[in-house]
Amino acid sequence: TSSGRPFHQAGATMENASVQAVVDFAWLQDAVPYSRMNECHYDKLMDFFYNRSKTHTADEWSGATLIIVLCFGTFFCLFIFISNSLVIAAVVKNKKFHFPFYYLLANLAAADFFAGIAYVFLMFNTGPVSKTLTVNRWFLRQGLLDTSLTASLANLLVIAVERHMSVVRMSVHSNLTKKRVTLFILLIWAVAIFMGAVPTLGWNCVCDISTCSSLAPVYSRSYLIFWTVSNLGVFFIMVVVYIRIYMYVQRKTNVLSPHTSGSMSRRRTPVKLMKTVMAVLGAFVVCWTPGLVVLLLDGLNCTQCEVQNVKRWFLLLALLNSVMNPIIYSYKDDEMSSTMRRMICCLPEEKNQERRSSRIPSTVLSRSIDSSSQYLENGISQGTICSKAST
Repeated sequence: TSSGRPFHQAGATMENASVQAVVDFAWLQDAVPYSRMNECHYDKLMDFFYNRSKTHTADEWSGATLIIVLCFGTFFCLFIFISNSLVIAAVVKNKKFHFPFYYLLANLAAADFFAGIAYVFLMFNTGPVSKTLTVNRWFLRQGLLDTSLTASLANLLVIAVERHMSVVRMSVHSNLTKKRVTLFILLIWAVAIFMGAVPTLGWNCVCDISTCSSLAPVYSRSYLIFWTVSNLGVFFIMVVVYIRIYMYVQRKTNVLSPHTSGSMSRRRTPVKLMKTVMAVLGAFVVCWTPGLVVLLLDGLNCTQCEVQNVKRWFLLLALLNSVMNPIIYSYKDDEMSSTMRRMICCLPEEKNQERRSSRIPSTVLSRSIDSSSQYLENGISQGTICSKAST
């Protein structure tokens, strides 16, 4: 019996070891799916993410649909490049535009020009090509679009602040110096580039594919919610600010109209200014809000909203915004329109050009001083006092 004890002990040890091995194997089986769930997939092509999001890019962006989208996209992008370049050149060339408002207007045109670059890059990396992209190239594609949107949005917000400062203080122009305007422009692009790079810096779902969205297969749903809510919030703030400015200008115009000389059109020039600036803001909100709402629904994981069916048309609507802005500038401002025509026709600038009132004045009502009040009127092209009113 004493000789059999070692064999018995050895058998018990082997049995315990086998049981422990079975337990360890079972634990590994449970752990493997979890580790795969949190594995980073930077080495995968976008086909991997599109298949998980059930996005059929090859079917949606092919044949006649792809040709139509590319044709319209090419035409719009060419128009964006040419028209916004003319706006920037007009502001630089014409000294009547050398004021803070126009510098910011030129920066908005630069943001639209950048949007055209983003759309060109998108056209060459969309449709069936989307599934062959690497993760980093897809981040670049979307980052360009996000940067252009943020630049336009931030620029409109700064213009709202500049107009508010000018109108509330009842001055011809805001007290922003060229240095401050330059700092604002640099800040706008710094914020825009940072916001466009946020997903690349880590706020994505490449390492947690369970949180991936449908419209942006490597963007996490939490980021889409943050992105859309913040943009829609800024939309709301800008609309409130512009409505306040418009109501203030209209109220001051009605109060001082009986005490001012000049035609009715001159008396209402500040109102025309705000109508024009609000037209730019309104076009921006109308063109971008549908796409942002769709992204928000995707971020909220709305599986019954069928966001895939409308995404490409809302993208074209957003592209249309960069087309509309130069049209608004030239249609509402005679001086801007004539400057652009002279540059297109390569005509020399008129030396003894008569000063004419623009349809977009850049001035506001002045203060009433003692027994006289001045009604300031300046075309977006001019910056001169057009009339004085005496009591």
